[in-house]
Amino acid sequence: MRVGIGFDMHQVSKNRELILGGVKIQNDYGLSGDSDGDVLIHSVIDAILGAANMGDIGSFFGVGLMGVKSLDLLKKLPDEIQNLGLSVSNIDSTVVAQTPALSSFRTQMRESMAKLLHIDQSRVSIKFTTPKGLGPLGASEGIAALSVVLLEEK
Repeated sequence: MRVGIGFDMHQVSKNRELILGGVKIQNDYGLSGDSDGDVLIHSVIDAILGAANMGDIGSFFGVGLMGVKSLDLLKKLPDEIQNLGLSVSNIDSTVVAQTPALSSFRTQMRESMAKLLHIDQSRVSIKFTTPKGLGPLGASEGIAALSVVLLEEK
């Protein structure tokens, strides 16, 4: 078995849609970035790449991914890791955001990731927490996500 950790954080942007876990969330702002700014998917991608010893999202996919959907990047990974004799066993993620409230989107996020990774939804855990008003995240200036992924050797 192999374990990987991924972390991502993006600043808010008034001119963007908020996409987290591949789900569009009605909100007054989105997240900045070259892609759709989906910090949850980015942290999962980095965790998978780390566990497979394949670098990080920037070194694997390149930088400057303007307009790319993060789910399109994620769906490329099952074949890549399968070529190494690996498969995703479990994902555990935490999203840190002062606002908006996200718990009502958990099921949709789990379903979207599980489907693309060819695993059962029961193997995808997503938790939400607030920074309790502390720092830039507490001032709703950004959103962060941390993910741990377990890969199994076949």
